[in-house]
Parts: sequence; C-alpha cells; structure tokens
Amino acid sequence: MSAKTQNERIIFGLKVKHLRQEHHLSFADLARETGMSISYLNEIEKGKKFPKNDKVESLAKVLGVTYEGLISLELDKSLQPVSELLQSNFLNELPLDLFGIELAKVVDIIANAPVRVGAFISTLLELSRNYALREENFYFGALRSYLELHHNYFADIEAAVQRFTEQYDIPIQRPISEKKLKMLLEDRFDYEIVENGIDQYPELANLRSIYLPEKKQLLLNGSLTPMQKAFQFGKELGFSFMGLKERAKTSSILRSQVFEEVLNHSKAIYFSVALHLPLDPFLADMRQFFQKKKWDGEAFLSIMQNYEATPEMFFHRLTNVLPQFFGLSKIFFLRFIHNPSNNAFDIDKELHLSRRHQPHGNGLFEHYCRRWVSLSLLKDLHNMQQEGTFMNTIVRAQHSQYIGTDDEYLCLTIARPAYPEPNRNVSVTIGLLINDELRNKVHFLGDPSIQVRQVNKTCERCTVLDCEVRAAEPTVIQKRDKLHAIQNRLKELSK
Repeated sequence: MSAKTQNERIIFGLKVKHLRQEHHLSFADLARETGMSISYLNEIEKGKKFPKNDKVESLAKVLGVTYEGLISLELDKSLQPVSELLQSNFLNELPLDLFGIELAKVVDIIANAPVRVGAFISTLLELSRNYALREENFYFGALRSYLELHHNYFADIEAAVQRFTEQYDIPIQRPISEKKLKMLLEDRFDYEIVENGIDQYPELANLRSIYLPEKKQLLLNGSLTPMQKAFQFGKELGFSFMGLKERAKTSSILRSQVFEEVLNHSKAIYFSVALHLPLDPFLADMRQFFQKKKWDGEAFLSIMQNYEATPEMFFHRLTNVLPQFFGLSKIFFLRFIHNPSNNAFDIDKELHLSRRHQPHGNGLFEHYCRRWVSLSLLKDLHNMQQEGTFMNTIVRAQHSQYIGTDDEYLCLTIARPAYPEPNRNVSVTIGLLINDELRNKVHFLGDPSIQVRQVNKTCERCTVLDCEVRAAEPTVIQKRDKLHAIQNRLKELSK
C-alpha cells in the first residue's frame, strides 16, 4: 500500500479506536484477535502508523466492517466534525511544533472523547464562519502566543544581527544610513531598488514596499521617510541573511496562506529593529532613562530620535528588552489608528506578555475608553493639526487605574501622523503593570506630574455614568443591571 498522508493515518486510527470501543474490546483483546502487538495497535490509533493490506483485512474482520469501509475517509456521524476539521487543513497549518505540542497528542485527545471534542470543534468552525475568520486570523493569533511564550526576545536573531554587522562592517554608530543598507542590498544580495516604484499604482498607495522575487526588485512608496526606507531595507536584509524563503511580497501581510510566512515576516521585522537599535547601547540608554527622578518626555523621545527610529521600532525594541534585561515581564503593547473623519479608533496591533492585560481589542463594535492615553493623545494631536500648532510627534505618560480591579499601569504613549496614509494618525502605547519590580526599576514612577486617570475597557462596559468623554451608552452595564433586577424580583417572589 502506498504511503499514507497524515490525515489518512489520523482518520484510520480514529475509526479503529471508535470501532474497538464500540465492540467493547481492550487493546489486549484486539491484539490477541489480530496477532498484532499492543504497542503497534496503539500507534495505529494515534495516527502514527498505517498497517499493510493483510493487517487492515485482519482488523476489518475483527471489527466487523469491510476492508473498503475501514480504509475509506468517511467517518461515523459522531466523528464528522473531526473529519471537517481535518478537511479544512486547520490542524496541519497550526504551528504546534513551535509550542512543543505533538500532533499525535492532539489526535489522542480527539480520539478519547470524539463526541465532546467534535462538538467543540464544530462550534469553533461555526464561529469562524459567522465572524468571517480566515486562516490568517489563526496564524496571527498563534504568532502572538509564540511571541508571548518567549517574552518577545529571540537570542538567535540577536546573534544573526551581530554576525551581519561584523560580516558587512556595519559601523557601531547609529543611525545607519539608508544609503548604506541600500548599497548592501544591491551589491551583496543582488537587489534592484526601484524608488517611487509604487507611486503609479493608486490602489497600492497604502503599501510601503513590494518585493518581486522573480526580478529581485524592491518597489518603494515615494512618500516614505528616510528612516522608513532604512527599516524596509533592514527587513529585506533580514530575509536574505537569515535565509527566510517563505515570505509575503508586500511590506505588510495582506493575506497569508501558511503560518511560516507570518513567522518569517515577524523574524525579519525583529532583525531590522535589532539592527537599527543595537542591544548594548539601547540597554544603556534605557537604564539611564529609568534612573531619572522625574518623567521627561523629551528625553524619552530623544532616545528614539538618536537612533532615527520610528515609534513602532522604538516600542518593539522595548518589548524585546524590558522582560529579558529589566525583569519587567508584565507589559502590553497597543497600536491605535485614528480616522478623524469619522472619529473611529481601531487597534491594529497588540501584544501581551505574561498574561492578558486589561486594555485589549475585546469587543466587537464597542467604543474603547476615551480616557486611555492612547486615545486622548490622538485627540490632542488632531486638535493641534486643526489649530495649526501641529507637532510631528508628541508623547505622554499616564497612570491608568482600571475601575473594578487592582490593576494599575504606567502607560507611555507616542502619537504621530500615519505615513504614507494621509488623514489618519497613529499612537503606540507600552503599558507596564505597576508592582514592586517596576517601582525598583523606574525611579520616576512616583512623579506627581504624571497624569492619573481611572479607565475602563469600553464605554459600553463602564460604570462611570458622568464620564466627560463617554462615546457610547453603557449598554452592557444596563443589560446586566436589568438582568439582576429580574433575578432579584424572582427571588422575592419565591419566598
């Protein structure tokens, strides 16, 4: 019999186990009747082995089915959701190995309770259809979990950046000239850089770059700043130097077909950030900054500007080093996009380390708390733009106290215009849970000049009824209170 695919082995193993249990046969019983060892039968049921024809015939006879019925890919109705999952290729695409999970173990869980697990799987698939979740939603979710598992620090990429700088004589001084990186791409990696290569295509105006692998061309958006170009060049150097073959052609992933593409994109971003903000000097800068007795927003921005980094690059590097070198592992990162034309605020990037923190993209069609510094700073930036007192980048610190919890965060936020997308602004926030570790490391934490605000998740879930910046009625709270009133009345009537 020809070699079987993983799915075929899984389905065959599930059928054998289901039929064995249906006939109330133990492993020892089935081994005695078929002449196969218990360990071999165990591997069959786990989807690791597919027996030869004569053994399939023996199993079919003992289990009371035909040879064709046993090897077919059709499953009993109780196992149909499992079949649907396998047909969707969902299990095969999940990066289980990155989390140290064997697919055989997952299959074993399915086989132990096929009806219950099947119902659960069916529910997941139904939810994904109803909410239009595509495979890349799972891929990006898996990526965030992978980054969180490693505290977003990867020694192998740090080492690759070190080898790269030594091999290509990158000077220790920062910033690195975009021209230097462009020359490396062209001379050492045979790239052709096409300046303004996207500009003639209006539908591509929001993309920063496009890579055409057949021609080894990198098409650039003409509105990019020199630092944005340097970052794109750093990513391309990361792809090439680390040998990352599976990749997206666009600067941001529009739709991914495989998880490896999403993972490699993340690795290339990490490489570029680490290249532009090298580890040792960046650590020295942050240690010095955290020693300050007073919050100094200008000093905070100056660290970023000394490397000519974007706010996203700066905060990405903070999420790399704070857990690893400062012991500050309970942090979150959020990026908000603000469209002033409809006053909409959307989270398009988030990362939570050590746990799921209070501020996150938690509600569909709900209004994020306008007291968050991420949003209030964006509003202030827009007002400056309207008044003509525009500043390119503004920064603010806030103590955010979450209503109804003991959680309080030191939130550092930078807001700026979105490039190359006109008429939109962006804020990035890093939040650090206030605890003894933070008090020991950040000396300006008690500075009274830092704004203190009580905040919540969304307006719909907030109990502060007289909030001056409320954007929506507390509908979730109202529904909860109405339900409580009904329950209390029912209790009274039952007395």
